[in-house]
Amino acid sequence: MKIIYAKNSEGQEYLRQIKNREDEVQREVSIIVQEILSEIKEKGDEALIKYINKFDSALVKVENLVVTESEIKEAYDKVEDEFLVALKEAAENIKFFHEKQLRNSWIVTKGKGIILGQTVRALEDVGIYVPGGTAAYPSSVLMNAIPAKVAGVKNIVMVTPPMKNGEINPNILVAADIAGVNKIYKVGGAQAVAALAYGTETVAKVDKIVGPGNIYVAIAKKLVYGNVDIDMIAGPSEILIIADEYANPAFVAADLMSQAEHDKLSSAILITYSETLAGNVQIELDRQMKGLNRKEIIKDSIDNYGAIIIVDSIDEAIAMSNEIAPEHLELSIREPMAHLGNIKNAGSIFLGDYSPEPLGDYMAGPNHVLPTSGTARFFSALSVDNFIKKSSFIQYSKDALLDVGNNIIKLAETEGLDAHANSIKVRMR
Repeated sequence: MKIIYAKNSEGQEYLRQIKNREDEVQREVSIIVQEILSEIKEKGDEALIKYINKFDSALVKVENLVVTESEIKEAYDKVEDEFLVALKEAAENIKFFHEKQLRNSWIVTKGKGIILGQTVRALEDVGIYVPGGTAAYPSSVLMNAIPAKVAGVKNIVMVTPPMKNGEINPNILVAADIAGVNKIYKVGGAQAVAALAYGTETVAKVDKIVGPGNIYVAIAKKLVYGNVDIDMIAGPSEILIIADEYANPAFVAADLMSQAEHDKLSSAILITYSETLAGNVQIELDRQMKGLNRKEIIKDSIDNYGAIIIVDSIDEAIAMSNEIAPEHLELSIREPMAHLGNIKNAGSIFLGDYSPEPLGDYMAGPNHVLPTSGTARFFSALSVDNFIKKSSFIQYSKDALLDVGNNIIKLAETEGLDAHANSIKVRMR
C-alpha cells in the first residue's frame, strides 16, 4: 500500500483518481444498459427471460420466474442452524434501530380557524435489489426489506439473480422470509431494474427501487429514475480510517481489507499523522493478506485505489475525510467520541477499536446501504424515511382567508398569474 504525503501534489492527484475511478466504465456500460431497458419496456417477459437466460440461468422460464412457497420451505432445510440464529439476531437489531426512525403525522392550529398539518404514509409497492448467485448477500436482504416493513410498505418484492441451476441461493430465500418480503423474482442485473421500473406481464411495476448492485444495476437505476423513485446510485465500496499512534495496526489492516475484498474498484484509505503506524500497517497488510480467499481482489484494490495518507494532525485528517465523504469511516483514535461532532460527511461512522466496519455490515442495526463516491455530502444511509411520503394539508376559515387575501392577490399579480389572483378575489367580493 503506497504512502502519500497530504501536502504533496501526489495527495491531490490521488483524491482526483479515486473520485473519478468509475467514469470511463460508466460511459461504456450506459450504452449496454439503455438497450436492455428499452427492450424490456417494449417486449416485457419475452425480453426479460432472454436476458435472464443469457446472463444468469438458461433454466428460468416465465413459469418458474416467481419463487414458490415450497422453494422457500426447502431453503430452510439447506441452511445451517447457526446461520439462522445469527440472521434472526441481526434482523432484530436492524428492526430495533429502524423503529427509532418512524415519523408521525402532525396537525397544528393557528387562530381564526387555520389548520395546518402533514400526513405521513408508507409507499405501497417497493422493489428491493439483492446481489445473488454465487456472491449472495443475505445481509442485504435484511437491510433493504426490514426498514420498508417497519415503515409500513404493503408490498415488498425482491429481485435477485438465480444460480446456474435456476435456483435462488437458500441463504437469500431464508433471509427474505424472515424480513417479510412478499414476492421474489429470479432475475438480476439491469434487466431486473427494468422489470420493476416498467412492469412486464409477470412482474408488477413498483413505486421505488432500492438496494445495491454492480455497475449495471447502478446505471439502470440512474436511467429509470423519474419513472420510479430510487434510493441512491451506489458505486464501489469505500472505507476510510483515521488513526493515531495508539491504533492497533493489525486491526487497521484487517479493516482496510474488509472493504477492499468487495471489488477491484473499492478504495481503502488510512489517514494518520503517525509514520510508525503507517509502516506497521503495511507490514500487517502483507502478513494478513496471504491467508485470505479473496487476496487477489484485495491486492488489486489496494494497489490501484488504496493509500496511506500522512497528515500533520487529527484535525487535518478529519478535514480531508470530510472532503472525501467516505461510505464507511472508522475513527481508530484514543477519544473518538470527542471528535464525532467534527465529522460532516460520512455514510456510517465507527468509533473505537472494537467497532469495526463489519459490525455495521451485519449485526449492529444501522443500515449498510450507504452513499458512496462522495455522495455522503448530500445522501444518507437507507432508512425508514426512504419508504414514506409526506403530504401537507391546509384548512382556512373565511375570516382567515380574508385576512391574507390582498397579500395573495399582490403576489399572484406580481408573477403575472391573474387566474391565481382571481381565485382569491371571487371569495373576497
